[in-house]
Amino acid sequence: MLTIGLTGGIASGKSTVSRRLMELGATVIDADAIARALQEPGQPGLEGIVEEFGPSVLTPDGRLDRAALGALVFGDPEVRQRLNAIVHPLVRAEAERLAAAAGEDAALVEDIPLLVETGQHGRFDHVLTVQAPVEERVRRMVEDRGMTETDARARIAAQATDEERAAVSDTVLVNDGSVQRLLDRVDAWWEWHVEPRLPSPAQPHRL
Repeated sequence: MLTIGLTGGIASGKSTVSRRLMELGATVIDADAIARALQEPGQPGLEGIVEEFGPSVLTPDGRLDRAALGALVFGDPEVRQRLNAIVHPLVRAEAERLAAAAGEDAALVEDIPLLVETGQHGRFDHVLTVQAPVEERVRRMVEDRGMTETDARARIAAQATDEERAAVSDTVLVNDGSVQRLLDRVDAWWEWHVEPRLPSPAQPHRL
């Protein structure tokens, strides 16, 4: 198995890269998707969050109010650390379960937004980081996600810097152009860095 840690800052284009890697044949484990599932009603993640932060982080129908939780977390590193201490162990346990089921011949990609912040880079054969200019990321968050510029910059500031991610990366894909340009870079990276390290398809026996 070839293990790849995929990371990148918010609005960097990491999700686009993740989808392309899946199309190319990778087994992708999405930490954000796992976290969201664990925060559904009745799941241990939501129960832990409510126990720690109280019912004010719930909507009237008992679901997680992500806006209310975000307002608490992104302005206070200590509060964010308390949230991470609840969610991250649960996410890692589920990711390990999915990885064990992937099979020895897989190219296993773990899509982890906070890979650097949580110190996980050392457990992968290859760390792939998606990077985009900060101002472009702010623009995407404001125009595509409806955030205010202040909120967008706060989200970026709450994560590792480009320099911190690059320092632990084997490859940095720069997303500074069109979507197609990014996809072409993903394809080239896959061809040069992944395909040669995967098992060759079995050849038929010839009689």
